[in-house]
Amino acid sequence: MNQSKMHLVNKIFNNETIRTVWDKDDEKYYISVVDIVGVVSESDNPRNYWKVLKHRLKQEGNESVTNCNQLKLKASDGKYYNTDVVDIEGMFRIIESIPSKNAEPVKLWLAKLGSERIDEVFDPSIAAQRSIDLYRSKGYDEAWIGKRIKGIQDRKKLTDVWKDGGITENKEYAILTNEIYKTWSGMTAKEYKQFKGLRKESLRDNMSDIEVLLTDLGELATRDIADTEQPQGLKENMKVASRGGKVAKGAKDLYEKETKKSVITKENSLNYQYIDEDKLIENK
Repeated sequence: MNQSKMHLVNKIFNNETIRTVWDKDDEKYYISVVDIVGVVSESDNPRNYWKVLKHRLKQEGNESVTNCNQLKLKASDGKYYNTDVVDIEGMFRIIESIPSKNAEPVKLWLAKLGSERIDEVFDPSIAAQRSIDLYRSKGYDEAWIGKRIKGIQDRKKLTDVWKDGGITENKEYAILTNEIYKTWSGMTAKEYKQFKGLRKESLRDNMSDIEVLLTDLGELATRDIADTEQPQGLKENMKVASRGGKVAKGAKDLYEKETKKSVITKENSLNYQYIDEDKLIENK
């Protein structure tokens, strides 16, 4: 089944037509502001309603919402026009700013979500159980879930070692992770996701058993080398990450030689494909 809209957004708005677009560069979903305003406010002129609301929010200092991006979205006439869009956080900020009975269910849902997250701060096992239940609902078996949870723990051990080596910024963690991926698979994490047809979905959740094993091996080797040699700074840790990736690359090459099978596969756990909005626009 081809998929052009984000299920969660449409579910929140009771399956009303809310235009969404995926931005490859930002790796984010963006949502049409006019569509959100139209559904929530029930205004006869949602564009004018948004114009007034945007001015009010700007006066209140809400720059995160008022500094909207503009992306091409398909209009009712079938053509694509630049349209004000916001990310998921911005969407909720706008909903909270509109006094309407239609906004109340979403506001209550957000309040419940906030309460649940606070409960998880006091009892982290609630968050762990929530993750397990989500994986079960997606059809993963208990053995897979057990390995996935362990993989998350192992990943945390690696980032702890990197932290000891002076790595503190998310951008640096991403650079080191990409070095491991690139060395053993030939692709960065972002390229790997695109190869598998993924967007916001977790890459590891959509890997085959051997892909997961090699990813884990690359990170475990990197962690153990770094734990022994204690490299400092991004440059030294990059060299170690490359060496860890080479361990996984060696295992990959041997596996493919013995099994005559390719490790890298486009297969994933999704049962649909995304439509490439950029190609649709180009075709217009």
